[in-house]
Amino acid sequence: MPADASPTTRALRALEALGARPGIRAAELADHLGVTERAARRYIAILREAGIPIESARGRYGGYRLGKGVRLAPVIFSEAQALSLVMAVLEAGPGGSDEEGVLGAAMDKVISVLPEAVRAQAGIVWRHASGASERSVLRPDPAAIAALVAASAARQRVRIAYTSGSGASWEEHVDPWAVVTRHGYWYLLCYSQRSAATRAYRIDRVGAVAPTARSFEPPEHLDAVAELEEHLGRGWEFQTTVSFDAPFDEVARWIRPPMGRLEPSDTGCRLVGTTSNPAMYASEWLARLPFGFRVEGGVELREAMAQLVSRLTAAVVT
Repeated sequence: MPADASPTTRALRALEALGARPGIRAAELADHLGVTERAARRYIAILREAGIPIESARGRYGGYRLGKGVRLAPVIFSEAQALSLVMAVLEAGPGGSDEEGVLGAAMDKVISVLPEAVRAQAGIVWRHASGASERSVLRPDPAAIAALVAASAARQRVRIAYTSGSGASWEEHVDPWAVVTRHGYWYLLCYSQRSAATRAYRIDRVGAVAPTARSFEPPEHLDAVAELEEHLGRGWEFQTTVSFDAPFDEVARWIRPPMGRLEPSDTGCRLVGTTSNPAMYASEWLARLPFGFRVEGGVELREAMAQLVSRLTAAVVT
């Protein structure tokens, strides 16, 4: 267990150990928790004060065990484990496979039986983050997700530290409208006080998150996923065609409306669109595609694609 684990986390781990190993001795419990025997006994006392009956016996076959009739849930989650579980479900996205809300109902039940301190954070992320089905998601720090989602739910402005893809770093105040998983990334859809405009920041590039005393009101009837799609697709100029060596239905799962129009072709299908940023089609999502593709466009786009292929080749060789 990490040295900085909270007393609550250690108490939960102690309870978990009592359920899994009836008769566990103080020395064994101390080793399991990474504390002294005296501290292990203190956690037993804390659990007893919380109303959990724990029996103890001295001697060769002595130790601690839960009182008769006590039954624990099969799994006890720490806060980090609960947040990771919620994030994994949001990343997968129920999509059409959960039309009757089966997955959502199951997650509601799991969250409802968590200890109160753990349930609070996990519940906020589950209720307020927007998920959409993705094949490969770069997962950021769960603590950053929890802090941003909590601020979004409370409509509280935050100060964030951010590092762009080019390496530039800055701090700014933002109104966190929503947290969304899309295109293989977790995004913070927000209003930037620094830029006085809507921004979509990748949360894996967000550093410190600090709440402020200022509140905000999000746009009325905000559809976070639709707004993110529209934001990522604004300002296109250069005509671009991407041909894929794969069937239309297989490629369609990877394409979003702002990227352009996907249509069948003699060799598979092609994506027709325009972009003001040639690097859009030379981005990480395109590099992860499990099938071949060819890009047709202006000089700027061809140069960007050549740079991408060069970086990928260098990574493989290295």
